[in-house]
Amino acid sequence: MSDEAASAGRIVVGADGSEQSKAALRWAVAQTELTKGAVEAVFAWQNPYDWYGWSPPEEEPFDFEEQARTSLARAIVDAIGLGRPERVTPRVIEGNPARLLPDAAQGADLLVVGNQGHGGFTEALLGSVGRHCVQHAPCPVVVIRGAKIR
Repeated sequence: MSDEAASAGRIVVGADGSEQSKAALRWAVAQTELTKGAVEAVFAWQNPYDWYGWSPPEEEPFDFEEQARTSLARAIVDAIGLGRPERVTPRVIEGNPARLLPDAAQGADLLVVGNQGHGGFTEALLGSVGRHCVQHAPCPVVVIRGAKIR
């Protein structure tokens, strides 16, 4: 991220590859077109073996971090196209997204999330990660509802 973009404002976006997170990313990029700021697209991932106490298979260990990087890159291309603006910085971090997104937003001007991610309660108005971010973020939070943002 350039010094000029950083001084104009930083927007952190929770990008999990869901349609709502892609809409959030599009909104954030459009906002930085106005402010000349920078977007940090954050993909937080968790090792599913840690969730359930499973042992990973010994024959072919799966690289969850690399899969997260690939998913984030694909989400950025899906949201804003191949010509990713230089003001969009991808960031992959391990851990619970509800906890990590407010931490990632320290010093940011905005945190942007979709109203739903890949969770199972698709009828809820706001998912658990978004709700946690609204309650605990150190900056204003924009929640993008729906995927038809242009």
